[in-house]
Amino acid sequence: MNAGGDHTVDEPREKCGVVGVSLAERGAARPLYYALYALQHRGQESAGIVTHDGFQQHSHVERGLVGDAFQPGDLESLAGSTGIGHVRYPTAGSLDKSCAQPFSVSFKSGSLGLSHNGNLVNADEVREELATAGHAFTSDGDTEVIAHDIARNLLEEDLVRAVKHTMNRIHGSYSLAITHDDTVLGVRDPMGNRPLCLGRLADGYVIASESAAIDTLDGELIRDVRPGELVVLEPDGSGYDTYQLVEADSTAHCFFEHVYFARPDSVIDGELVYEVRRELGRKLWEESGVESDVVMPVPDSGRAFASGYADAAAETTPDGDPRPDDEGGIEFAEGLMKNRYVGRTFIMPTQDERERAVRLKLNPIRSTVEGKSVTIIDDSIVRGTTSTQLVELVREAGAEEVHLRIGAPPIVAPCYFGIDMATREELIASDTSTEEIRERVEADSLSYLSIDAVAAALDASRADLCLGCVTGEYPFDVEGEETDRPVDSPSRGATAADD
Repeated sequence: MNAGGDHTVDEPREKCGVVGVSLAERGAARPLYYALYALQHRGQESAGIVTHDGFQQHSHVERGLVGDAFQPGDLESLAGSTGIGHVRYPTAGSLDKSCAQPFSVSFKSGSLGLSHNGNLVNADEVREELATAGHAFTSDGDTEVIAHDIARNLLEEDLVRAVKHTMNRIHGSYSLAITHDDTVLGVRDPMGNRPLCLGRLADGYVIASESAAIDTLDGELIRDVRPGELVVLEPDGSGYDTYQLVEADSTAHCFFEHVYFARPDSVIDGELVYEVRRELGRKLWEESGVESDVVMPVPDSGRAFASGYADAAAETTPDGDPRPDDEGGIEFAEGLMKNRYVGRTFIMPTQDERERAVRLKLNPIRSTVEGKSVTIIDDSIVRGTTSTQLVELVREAGAEEVHLRIGAPPIVAPCYFGIDMATREELIASDTSTEEIRERVEADSLSYLSIDAVAAALDASRADLCLGCVTGEYPFDVEGEETDRPVDSPSRGATAADD
């Protein structure tokens, strides 16, 4: 994955990106195609578009990157001024094309297309119920479960009530872009775990996982879709309606969107990701700054963190005292160059190949590090393999000291809500202390950012963030795991808003 930056071996994988447009006259396929390019960092396994021309639904879904999944003729065949798109990185369901999205289905009440970002925690239960009622499934993914449940409800209810009924039936994280015939809908789960925003175009409206997709279409961000909200775009692109279908007392925004997943130029839940990462870097200095000659990022994900870290170091000493005017702080420099033509190293089949791929992908700039004490800034440590290799690379280039600073808390538990972040056995911090990790990666010092600092940088309370991967306590019920919400909380079956 290449989200907000590029990891190598220690790379977590976020499930998907979704987009939907409703335009006045022009075709939807090409704007959707451009928007998917803007969301490519959120998934590279498959890409697809579903459109509707007012009479029938059209679909094209293929495995691969956006540029490989679509040929010029494919876009021409996707007629209609409304539609949705999807890029996928699988965390639930098969790797074959059966789980590629948007998922589309035709039934007595019309046609449905559905793009899903997130993971349900009760998909098997709902699937079994629907199968018993006669629904036939063609995939093992949770997206088809959502589509079938909405389709069942549409046989007896109007569109808004059908979606509301489904939202009260499914549990977990989801942001959805849906087509019902030529109507486009956007839905965000009651806890707001996965991002979704609404934008205005010159001739219509757009919903997307990130505002960067709206920018790509020369649009204007209106706002984030609220947790538990349904947005319905008018088929002629003239406007939109909103419905608060489910209420929750608190949110569970995924903090890792700001740390790693989202593009730095996106606005997520009202915060520009780049500025949040700079603030995280500043707090990293305030909590665990160490004097060194140079601070350098792991490209590209550590760049904003390192920038904020260096700025803070220019203002204060590690003890928090004002920096004397005759001291310049710590130099910010690019000390690692990335080969952008090397594939993602987590697909390498053996550990030896993964370690070799790190050296293929990153090369130190000797003049930046030789004879110096160096602080490396990265966004996270998952398995520890990349960090070990980076420290070794920088030492071999002549660094006298190598300090490692991480712009997130230690990842101690897996994610069940749309992020394939490895098992506990693979997570180095799950059963290893920070000092033990420092020894393993052979750094002179190692520090992580605290959870409280993350909450402060996001201007949010811990209660409104999903911190499951760094606390082991989850905002949604997960079998065999702890929840940090009370038994009657909305995350265990959110309360439907009044009609």
